[in-house]
Amino acid sequence: MDAFLKGTKRKLSAVEESSLDDDNESTDVKLAILSSLHSNASQEVLLEALLAHDGSVKAASASLAEDRSGSPKKQRTSATIGHQTSLRLFASKSSSEERPVSPKKARPLSKKGATLHLYDPEDIAEHTPCSIIHNFLPQDVANDLLKELLEEANTFEKISFKLFDNVVQSDHTSTFYVGSEAEINTQKHDYFYNGARMTNVRRITPQLLRVRPRVQEAVNKEIQTRIKTRYPGGQKLKHQSLDPWSPNCAFVNCYDGPQENVGYHSDQMTYLGPRAIIGSLSLGVAREFRVRRVMPKDPESNGTDDPDSEGQIAIHLPHNSLLVMHAEMQEEWKHSIAPAQAIDPHPIAGRRRINITYRDYKKMFHARHTPRCKCGIPSVLRVVQKKKENLGKYFWMCHGGNVPGKDNCSFFQWADFDDDGNPSWDKARYKKATPRSGSISSSSV
Repeated sequence: MDAFLKGTKRKLSAVEESSLDDDNESTDVKLAILSSLHSNASQEVLLEALLAHDGSVKAASASLAEDRSGSPKKQRTSATIGHQTSLRLFASKSSSEERPVSPKKARPLSKKGATLHLYDPEDIAEHTPCSIIHNFLPQDVANDLLKELLEEANTFEKISFKLFDNVVQSDHTSTFYVGSEAEINTQKHDYFYNGARMTNVRRITPQLLRVRPRVQEAVNKEIQTRIKTRYPGGQKLKHQSLDPWSPNCAFVNCYDGPQENVGYHSDQMTYLGPRAIIGSLSLGVAREFRVRRVMPKDPESNGTDDPDSEGQIAIHLPHNSLLVMHAEMQEEWKHSIAPAQAIDPHPIAGRRRINITYRDYKKMFHARHTPRCKCGIPSVLRVVQKKKENLGKYFWMCHGGNVPGKDNCSFFQWADFDDDGNPSWDKARYKKATPRSGSISSSSV
């Protein structure tokens, strides 16, 4: 311990040597051992090395020793503006040379109860259902869009909804933008969100319209890259649409200050269809976007499954970054914007962050087509995430219980989509039906 406190290097004892990779040791103990061996490395660099080698102190130490002759690592200098040497650089030369390129799902690096922070675009693409483009827009275009939406945000509203029989409000404010007056009327009268109609719908602004083609082009390019490099056999996912992604609306959020946040959730797929893809543009203050995989429950576990068994991954979202949430995101992962202890003020936005989520509302999923529940409102599309026996199956159910003063009805119906995500009611596009047998209650999903 003296060596750890003084930062001097020492040789491990035989007992310590034999227990280096004991999984029962805490992360703090492992970091202390690494620090005694590599006194010139910061705690952040040591943690990155430990995570990159699946908690193995021995492997992490070997990679740090191998990297000592290189240039010193750049350190984080503030609460939110960060930099991380790519996790790929911590892999040993032999293992990186021998490892074949595979589109299969990578082994998760995040561990139970821990947060893995990622900054490098290749690390993010490999270990999360997202890809990111930094410095996405020309600086003047990004600033013009930010200024326009900061002015708009002065009249944004908080969303009210019901949570466990209590009426609550979102921490942050938001509004919804569409392309024409006709679409505004359609949104206000035909579409339902959380079981209720939306009242705060606006005509798309000039700068949102100006940026949209850039976002569309970039997202479609990222989709094709994802399919070729990350999906099995270089093929799109089942139920993923063959159509190019074509955003026709934008949901804009404003987070004012470090404490405004949104908890873990999946975005609604009701009007987007299965395997929905979203382009999310961040402007102003940098914040942390966290994701975690949804862990299905084992019927034999008696409810002892741990939803945090893989930990969570934090993605740094600086000003003018485009994050693409890919086709596996809403079905298999949840995401959030975490509260921050401190933020670095932005020269234009001050303490505010503007987030634009461009979305592709599909005509085939217009509210006039989707099933209606017994209480008369359009039902919501969801997917089984918790029960292994029905994992990945889509269903329609009543969403009226999210409206203050209203209860859910018992409506439940399995959803039928072909391999390209076309619903069974779209006779012109639907290719084959997937047989469904038996019935099930909502408690089984």
